[in-house]
Amino acid sequence: MAVSIKCFFMAITLLAFAPLSLCHKGYGGGGGDSLYPQYYEKSCPRALEIVRFEVAKAVAKEARMAASLLRLAFHDCFVQGCDASILLDSGNGITSEKNSNPNRKSARGFNVIDDIKAALEKECPHTVSCADIMQLAARDSTHLSGGPFWEVPLGRKDSRSASLSGSNNNIPAPNNTFQTILTKFKRQGLDLVDLVALSGSHTIGNSRCTSFRQRLYNQSGNSKPDSTLDQYYAAQLRNRCPRSGGDQNLFFLDFVSPTKFDNSYFKLLLANKGLLNSDQVLTTKSEASLQLVKAYAENNELFLQHFASSMIKMANISPLTGSKGEIRKNCRKINS
Repeated sequence: MAVSIKCFFMAITLLAFAPLSLCHKGYGGGGGDSLYPQYYEKSCPRALEIVRFEVAKAVAKEARMAASLLRLAFHDCFVQGCDASILLDSGNGITSEKNSNPNRKSARGFNVIDDIKAALEKECPHTVSCADIMQLAARDSTHLSGGPFWEVPLGRKDSRSASLSGSNNNIPAPNNTFQTILTKFKRQGLDLVDLVALSGSHTIGNSRCTSFRQRLYNQSGNSKPDSTLDQYYAAQLRNRCPRSGGDQNLFFLDFVSPTKFDNSYFKLLLANKGLLNSDQVLTTKSEASLQLVKAYAENNELFLQHFASSMIKMANISPLTGSKGEIRKNCRKINS
């Protein structure tokens, strides 16, 4: 075990210093088409500037919006790939992913994406896809919160369909087992490093009482709390998350620095103060995962490097490029 862990650390250390230029021209689209950061350089030169301005305005108005926009990108990419399917409303043969269990009453930030799209349509009509807007907004939200900056590979098209069942089945749930979560990541071509690094997005944002209540009262169906949760912390949580009622009450995922993108989330996991079951299992169900948590808790720069690399990797899940898909005029509905 000691040898394998040593090799494991050597591998993740090398990854940390790998360049974040995986998104150079030629990275991604498949079928001869590519995603690359300069995609809109000629067709809409101010595209990235406009996205950042609108995101900054939204985050300045409400700090929580940074986490909401980042979460939208995750929930989009895990269903049909990064194609903006999560933005579609029901109608015209579409059953919206907004009504799925992971998104209903919790996915938000759609109005911000609408504002960005409106600004871009005014600047350069029918040019910038909603799918690219989402990935840029996720990057800018992270960076504006103190997290890393990375070049986003661009050139995605928008889907003409959504998948309610895909949203219900593919997005990791707060009460999933570690193995189930890892399996859902692997289905998307993501690995253990991606799982732990991307879970670090929980360093900002909130979660609802309904997402972790079982840990406080009935973790294993035996009417007892989760033994892996710090009991003093659990007692504090019970004050605003009772056995019934208060489902929508919000709690910081990282109560130490809830609006700052840093590694305090991992330090809380090591103190048994992860809010969600899907957070805490990173330290209790896998030795390799635990070692990554420890590495990120000790080295913020390592976490930020890995997070950026994993976001680039996630952004390349099954993109629609070339003649596939479309560029929606309105992110909420397919073109007529």
